[in-house]
Amino acid sequence: METMSYENRIALGNLVPTLGQFKVMDKIPQYQQCEVHNLVEAPAEVPEVLRHVVFNIERGQTLHETIDFLNMCPDLKNMDIIYANELDDGAVRSGNCNVAYEIAKSIGMNYAYGLEFIELVNPDDNKGFHGNALFSRWPIRWAKVVHMPEQYNWYYDRQKRIGARVAIVCSLDIGGREVGAVSVHLENRADSEGRAAQMAVVYDEIRRSFAPDTPVMIGGDLNTNTFDGNDIPGFTALFNDPERLAKHMAAVEKYERVLPQAEENGFSYREFSSIEGTRRKPMPGGKSMLLKLDWLMARGMECVDHGTISTETKDCTWAEPGSALAKFTGPELSDHNACWADCRFAK
Repeated sequence: METMSYENRIALGNLVPTLGQFKVMDKIPQYQQCEVHNLVEAPAEVPEVLRHVVFNIERGQTLHETIDFLNMCPDLKNMDIIYANELDDGAVRSGNCNVAYEIAKSIGMNYAYGLEFIELVNPDDNKGFHGNALFSRWPIRWAKVVHMPEQYNWYYDRQKRIGARVAIVCSLDIGGREVGAVSVHLENRADSEGRAAQMAVVYDEIRRSFAPDTPVMIGGDLNTNTFDGNDIPGFTALFNDPERLAKHMAAVEKYERVLPQAEENGFSYREFSSIEGTRRKPMPGGKSMLLKLDWLMARGMECVDHGTISTETKDCTWAEPGSALAKFTGPELSDHNACWADCRFAK
């Protein structure tokens, strides 16, 4: 995507208090674009089972180590589709590069990328773009960005941003068969009903874009905290009550409308998604709260197997000697684990 000067970014940001996020976004061409690059040839044959992975990459701040993780992890061999969240393009914190492109060319996949936020806090950012992506071994026929209803205005946050949450809706060509693939990132600074309102827009787009019998997989960080992310005292109290927190994590669907909503729209999630926690939310005192935020849900597919892969450095024992990952001394590559599901088309 074409860059914008920092001065232009700030000038547009200054319009947000008067016009609101969406009217300012309408003035920015990059918000109407979906960057699509088919970089590799399609596999010669379609395997019986396709491997889907959901991974919040946390901006790409550990880009080289993350690339090693994706290339070296035994559980990630022969990935077909990655539903990826939080990828920078032109931000200092991730090396001022296009994270989606760097990952795609390094792991041998095609990609689609959509802009979610323009960061305003760092004048040294080449672009300050931040968004979602979908990586695929299979050709991307088309892709579009779906802007979801605002549940929190990030202009007034310490991370000061233009933009709103997005989904990337893609049509893939898998051996001549159309398959829908949707990378989603819902709002953390919202409650259950707010996230469900965002997903309703995604389901509307799926109905417009795909025939009812087209297989579709949705993957992403749905931020199913089981609490309102704005309620700091509330989630702190939950963290300090391990028994109640365990009940929340054992039955997320009782607290998060987006999960029963999936079934109401013909999507299964129970057999495709992790039974373990997927995100380590930092808490005071160097502690963390393990939450189930990352999900895969599908229609027209059956799950053969699924699992969760730790992104904590201590668990990456398979890293090849001398690699960036083997040399990495940080505690984790991302604050999210990666989740995978092996799926076949329903008969």
